[in-house]
Amino acid sequence: MPKKALLIIDYTNDFVHDKGALTCGKPGQKIEDTILSLADSFLANNDYVILPTDCHEANDPFHPETRLFPPHNIAQTWGHAFYGKLSDWYKKNHSLKNVYFFDKNRYSSFANTNLENYLRSRKITDIHLTGVCTDICVLHTAVDAYNKNFNLYIHQDATASFDPIGHQWALKHFKNCLGAKLV
Repeated sequence: MPKKALLIIDYTNDFVHDKGALTCGKPGQKIEDTILSLADSFLANNDYVILPTDCHEANDPFHPETRLFPPHNIAQTWGHAFYGKLSDWYKKNHSLKNVYFFDKNRYSSFANTNLENYLRSRKITDIHLTGVCTDICVLHTAVDAYNKNFNLYIHQDATASFDPIGHQWALKHFKNCLGAKLV
């Protein structure tokens, strides 16, 4: 049986809370219970839950996102903290061997991180993607996972974006160009 991992991408206050710096707002808030249910299900089956989380330095002149977006997910701030119930879920489960949190500094969860090594060393072949934003960080993570030959599953009811058209476009792209299974 293939080993699998659930990735909960960028589910932070800045991306989900109404007062977040770069929020997708209600669409992001609406997926909270589904994400938590999936996380509990993966743990119950002894699978992995991975939380790649966007993290930036304030006013970083060298980061390309500084030119594109307002400051967001600044290290050690409220905006970088997990949103809502995920914060409590993580506090309760963070010490489990199959729960893994790491900061990332690019859209893709694979860029500049050890995610691929983590997955391969545990013989994980199936990656289930959730989180925000569907058409940015989830998309870039999916493209890298595809290029690294992982099996991709996208949970439509557990992804969201501030751009409804971008969200729908990304879902089609996952299926038609990356061969992902939409769940």
